[in-house]
Amino acid sequence: MGSTQKDLSCSDRSAFFKFLIPSLIGMFLFLCPVWTDGNMNIPLGIISNAIARFIHPFSNWLLVVFVSISAVFSIIYTMAKPGWTQEEGFWHELFVVSPLYLGIRIIGTIITILVATGSGPAWLLSKNTGGSIINLMGTLIAWFLAASFLIPLLTDYGIMDFTGTLLRNILKPLFHLPGRAAIDLLASWVGNCNVGVVLTTKQYEAGYYTDREAILIATCFSATSLPFCLVIAAIMTVDQYFIQMYLILSLVGVLSAIIMSRIWPLQGKWHDQYYAPVGRQVHESHPVGISRFQWALQQAISRAEKGPDASHLFITGLKMFLNIVFTLVPVTMCIGTLACCLSSYTPIFQWIALPFQWYFELFGLEETATAAPGAVVGFVDMFIPAMICAGIASVKTRFVICILSLVQIIYMTEVGSIMLNSKLPITLADLVIIFLEKTVIAIPLIILFTNLFVTF
Repeated sequence: MGSTQKDLSCSDRSAFFKFLIPSLIGMFLFLCPVWTDGNMNIPLGIISNAIARFIHPFSNWLLVVFVSISAVFSIIYTMAKPGWTQEEGFWHELFVVSPLYLGIRIIGTIITILVATGSGPAWLLSKNTGGSIINLMGTLIAWFLAASFLIPLLTDYGIMDFTGTLLRNILKPLFHLPGRAAIDLLASWVGNCNVGVVLTTKQYEAGYYTDREAILIATCFSATSLPFCLVIAAIMTVDQYFIQMYLILSLVGVLSAIIMSRIWPLQGKWHDQYYAPVGRQVHESHPVGISRFQWALQQAISRAEKGPDASHLFITGLKMFLNIVFTLVPVTMCIGTLACCLSSYTPIFQWIALPFQWYFELFGLEETATAAPGAVVGFVDMFIPAMICAGIASVKTRFVICILSLVQIIYMTEVGSIMLNSKLPITLADLVIIFLEKTVIAIPLIILFTNLFVTF
């Protein structure tokens, strides 16, 4: 009997540490702000930046390889359909696409080759269009390479189950979200927004979020990382107000999420259905006779016991990375570049922005005609509002546009493309509606808090 009790105790300790150690490492990597080179970052960001510097000399050619493989194998799997492509599995799921996405992958490949080789027309190679997007994709590959192998530390070893049980009674009434979303919300907000969206979509595809929950988190809680906030602030020359800026950004982000979780389409269009191929994989009922903390710990340890070993962790990370580069890169190169071309060479965004000019005037902003396009071009990319509004003379107007561009975060060059390319039941029209709603809600809040907290 004594031997059995000792073995059980050892087993309990082993399971506890299998939960504790990976979870602490994951929280440190994704959530812990650190100072490096005079800027605040997270450890994942430092790792990603190191990878980005390493691959920078040949990143364009990596992109060409990835998009070419994506296009060629998509054509083979989707159109030629030889016998060896008919077997269901990872590669079949990766390369069998709709005619629309096949066309996007082919166009994305052509654009990537033209930009990487410098053989395309000037309007395509410009630093405001294809040149900007291909440089951005080189950085994103580094982020996704690091995150793909590290995300399971947050998702597969119990920390989301632990925090979910503890915080269920807070997140549910505030945002209509399950408690397990707490770590996801923090990772999406503090870390890179693209990594946060990938984390959310993978949790949906694994059966831990409903469609509504995943879409709400991805569209309302993804913010750009602290270093990028600093970059945008510097471009807009309002970095001397960074502390006030980030405070207002956080307040507006939370308040707008509370509002948007209660209005259509985030409330009403999707009906809390789990991803059909896997079904619901989470059960949050709290049994009687046990404290919430004890139940949270039991849930976490139970999850950690099923967590992958090192080899499975590597295979899972590799599959996630390949999924991202073969699906996201060509889509982003296509949609992102064409959207930037529309922004740079057509007046379409100026026309769309006219109502926002009147909206800004209603709240007393200056230089509204110049600022208004900055309210809509953020749908294309978060850098474009900063680039087109940096010359505005009014510091207050630049400050407002700076925060707005960081709150919107559904831009098609990255976040939007990831969501459309995921299994989430969301369309481009849905993203446009959510973007416009968030913008309309955020503008008066930003101006209100700016008037309260900032003296120019």
